[in-house]
Amino acid sequence: QVQLVESGGGLVQAEGSLRLSCAASGRSFSGYVLAWFRQAPGKEREFVAARIWNRIFPYYADSVKGRFIVSGDTAKNTVYLQMNSLKPEDTAVYYCAAGRYSGRNPNTPMEYDYWGQGTQVTVSS
Repeated sequence: QVQLVESGGGLVQAEGSLRLSCAASGRSFSGYVLAWFRQAPGKEREFVAARIWNRIFPYYADSVKGRFIVSGDTAKNTVYLQMNSLKPEDTAVYYCAAGRYSGRNPNTPMEYDYWGQGTQVTVSS
């Protein structure tokens, strides 16, 4: 049974930093893509960043390029999202997701079979 457990959310001032972690368990994630999405109140869930397991090149939404970094530790089965220069508009619940890599752009929720419970990130101005 696949489990994704996020941690690291919290309250931070604008221009501050946070690092989110997603601990994945329940199977081998070779050939999988692990991603971060976020959902603000009243808005649809949106793609933030993704990383194909054991590959170098990540994917980022335009809104976070240059500020967020997605990385992974395969030994710990953990994916991280380092968030720098945070803005109030980054406020949302952040979700970790996992799905078998299909070769398509991994920026849509339908590419993912497994989701974590989410962690709240609040950025004050």
